Amino acid sequence: MERKKELVKLFENVDESQRKLVNRLIDEVIYIENTVTDLKKLPFIRVHPKDCSKQEITPAGKLYKDMIAQYMNAIRILCSLLSKANSDDYDPVAEFMEKMRHGEFETR
Repeated sequence: MERKKELVKLFENVDESQRKLVNRLIDEVIYIENTVTDLKKLPFIRVHPKDCSKQEITPAGKLYKDMIAQYMNAIRILCSLLSKANSDDYDPVAEFMEKMRHGEFETR
């Protein structure tokens, strides 16, 4: 439960309309973190008993790979929401582009 409190605190400045999405993603991230921790205890590679050059990934290894991909996608989404929530309204690049669009800058 400590992890959930930590993540919810990070996203307390997120827009109210996005908070439901954030809370749901936080729950998914925590679930994936717990599952990955359990999967790490299992072998990911199976080696042929007579020919050690023959190896294959185990079901646990496949699941780990899939879970990490889901985890990274969820983290990317949360980070993008966090950066939007924590950014200030002033964007110098956007201001510059707007002035260029309206011809407010002189070219030499």
